[in-house]
Amino acid sequence: MKQAINAGAAGILLIGTGISAALAQSGSLSPVSSPFGGWFGGEAESPVELDFQIAGDDDSLEGRLRGASLIAGARDEGRITGQDILAAARGDYARILGTLYDAGYYDAEINITLDGVEAAQIATLDAPPVIRRVLVQVQPGTRFRFARADIAPVAPGSDIPSGYRVGETGGTGVIRDAAQAGVDGWREVGHAKADVAASDIVADHRNHSIDSRVVLAPGPALRFGRMHVRGNERLSERRLRKIAGFPEGERFDPEKIEDIRKRLRRSGVFSAITITEADEVGPGNTLDLDLLVMEQAPRRIGGGFELSSSDGLAVTGYWMHRNLLGGGERLRVDAQVSDIGAKDSGRDITAGIRLDRPATLHPDLTGYTELRGERLREEDYDMDALSFGFGFTYIKSDRLSADIGLQYRRLDVTDETGDSEFRLFALPMSVTWDQRDEPTDARRGYWLKGELTPFLGQGDTGNGARLVTEGRTYHSFGEDDRITLAGRVRLGSVFGSEIENTPRDYLFYSGGGGSVRGQSYESLGVEVLEGPDGDLVKTGGMSLANLSAEVRFQLRERIGLVAFADAGRVWEDSGWGGSSDWHGGAGVGVRYTTPIGPLRFDVAGPFGSTDDGVQVYLGLGQAF
Repeated sequence: MKQAINAGAAGILLIGTGISAALAQSGSLSPVSSPFGGWFGGEAESPVELDFQIAGDDDSLEGRLRGASLIAGARDEGRITGQDILAAARGDYARILGTLYDAGYYDAEINITLDGVEAAQIATLDAPPVIRRVLVQVQPGTRFRFARADIAPVAPGSDIPSGYRVGETGGTGVIRDAAQAGVDGWREVGHAKADVAASDIVADHRNHSIDSRVVLAPGPALRFGRMHVRGNERLSERRLRKIAGFPEGERFDPEKIEDIRKRLRRSGVFSAITITEADEVGPGNTLDLDLLVMEQAPRRIGGGFELSSSDGLAVTGYWMHRNLLGGGERLRVDAQVSDIGAKDSGRDITAGIRLDRPATLHPDLTGYTELRGERLREEDYDMDALSFGFGFTYIKSDRLSADIGLQYRRLDVTDETGDSEFRLFALPMSVTWDQRDEPTDARRGYWLKGELTPFLGQGDTGNGARLVTEGRTYHSFGEDDRITLAGRVRLGSVFGSEIENTPRDYLFYSGGGGSVRGQSYESLGVEVLEGPDGDLVKTGGMSLANLSAEVRFQLRERIGLVAFADAGRVWEDSGWGGSSDWHGGAGVGVRYTTPIGPLRFDVAGPFGSTDDGVQVYLGLGQAF
């Protein structure tokens, strides 16, 4: 027997001709499963017992069927009246059948019984007041495979799924994916109105095969026409268009539409962004876009904290205006008070004000001006610093960004060598490549950053360059990726200047929650400079290496455990040369997942130089 499966010309919407109705009338329709396995079966908190019985050896099928089940969803949400369960059960026949078709099963039988009675045989208005037991039974039958899998015409470079070919499982899902990939392939080369013109899909029940043919209609190649803007109130339309960077007159490309959306989202001005393509092709094969935006409240405040048993409490806060002058300018004022209650240092205060202007010279280029002041009271030195600068941030994509700026810096330092003044111009540059799956709690991918800061000193301040590179990597495995291995390497060095003529905050220390847990903050440096009485004075070194490794285990949905080890080494000379010393720390921690990132609690002990007893850390977000 052959059965035609209808497919609409506007998409691939597959409908089993006659099968659903026949099964419903006979009461022979198959069961479904959800991704939560047996969790739904007979929980104590629900009076409705729900069982799924899936025949065959396809282990992946039960999870897909449960995930599609309306009964499982209603039960999980507490909608358990007889009418609720009956309505869900009647809807589940089609839901389960559709899922089976997606998996390549076209001979399925589905039975859903409510306290022993087939749900399809219960009239809608005759639902019992209470249902105690629901049994979903599925006989999937034999999986069908493609005897023909044709799609044409296909644009160069189209990514048609490998599963859409002769001999592979002939599920409706892969046919839909192939059709969508064919349409996307044409759109990516400028054919914005590409669509599915026709499809012919036949199921041969005798041979358990699927004969599939999909015909695509590419339509004409189009260029971007005009962009119509609606919804902006405080932001001027002229600036909105500059931020969006609409490529009027260029060849249509769906990625450029996504670039517009990302630029507008990065501006922070909008809470909602909707971009719609015109239904009709315009004059000269052009396509207009309609942009609808919704602005969010312009002002925002936020903050954070971190607590360490040796370094004390650090509190940060900021106030931000997202549209200061009506052109998307972002003004941010932030401050941090740290080392509150620290054992070996005084209280540190930093504050700054920064104005960012998106779409400066280019849609992906943000110009900024920044003024920042610092008052540091560290164990080895006191420093008051003021810096002023401007620069540009280039955001190529969500993954790749770069920054360059010009700063004038003034630092007044007091330590055991006496009072020192540092005056310099600096040209900080950085590039960041972020391939993490989730920035606040990464499980896969990597993160790389390189920083280079050439500086030109005035007076006794030296000339040189500071180089810092950092890499992080993440790999997860096990059931539901519960185990994550995370590693971090940080290297830094100052070239060109002598250690006594280098600004103190350009030198490198190791120790503390940001480098080596278990060691006190900035506890490892070098002893090169001589004090007034001839004794050597500890300062930061000219080179640094930090290594960190973590094993993270997700114990429950919100609770995770971590074991970690950190190590650091500081050198006297540039290029990781000269005398050096190292220290390390190791410990365990707990993570509690919150909507804004994991809450972190770590306990670490030291080994190597500068050990100072067990340290405790509390903060928001993973250590790296």
